[in-house]
Amino acid sequence: MTRRRLLLAVFLLLMFSTALPRPALRPAAAQTGVQVFLPLVTNVPPCTDVGETYATLSINGAPSDRPAEQHPDLNLAIRGYEPTDAFLGLVSYGGATDAAAPQLYRLFTDQRIPTFSAAYQVYDWDWNCDCRGSLLSTWEVTLAGLATAPGEIIHLPGRGVSIGSGYEALVLYATEERLTIKYTREDNVVYGYTLHLENLCVDSNLLATYRAANAAGRSELPALRAGQPLGRARGQEIKVAIRDNGTFMDPRSAKDWWQQ
Repeated sequence: MTRRRLLLAVFLLLMFSTALPRPALRPAAAQTGVQVFLPLVTNVPPCTDVGETYATLSINGAPSDRPAEQHPDLNLAIRGYEPTDAFLGLVSYGGATDAAAPQLYRLFTDQRIPTFSAAYQVYDWDWNCDCRGSLLSTWEVTLAGLATAPGEIIHLPGRGVSIGSGYEALVLYATEERLTIKYTREDNVVYGYTLHLENLCVDSNLLATYRAANAAGRSELPALRAGQPLGRARGQEIKVAIRDNGTFMDPRSAKDWWQQ
């Protein structure tokens, strides 16, 4: 082989090798030392149904004291929220831990600790004037953005406590893109855990079940089992808020919501 041909062969080999695809790196290490993972990639269109059917369960006590879409405890859009530049990752707090608290890693099929993509503060509500108050400040973050792959399935985070017939939660409010879920059978957020999920494609069967129950007077509401699919991520982030006895908590708290 002549020198010219040898150089040409080497050049073509280098060009071909640089064009080869590189494997994606999925694991990522958080600054806290906790292993986190990128979301699973899916080619499913975001608003494709998940193939579930949903039943209802009777509530305890009276229905909500106003239409759910107008209730600032049920419809998070009424309160609203603002972005904040707080730390994007798990944080450590002292104090007691509830072993039966909802675990937010169970939102995801692979039960990962996700990348925290954004942080927000929810507005308080002034019940005296029935109007929006200032931003909640007890905790630095009261709504977290969690990185998702568009179309990945989102599940109910179970807590191992039945509210009847093997169900663990009721849907208190649903639209095409948000859910409010309560881990007791009361149609309010006064006692127990409440979960707000934003930027979902809520499964159309779940939404239809909620709308029918709401129109019928809310004596029954959609009931969910631990791990049951709720819908899919609408885009590259879902937003999650968690409440305990009505109080918005910090969803980044490792000891409370991420007990892996």
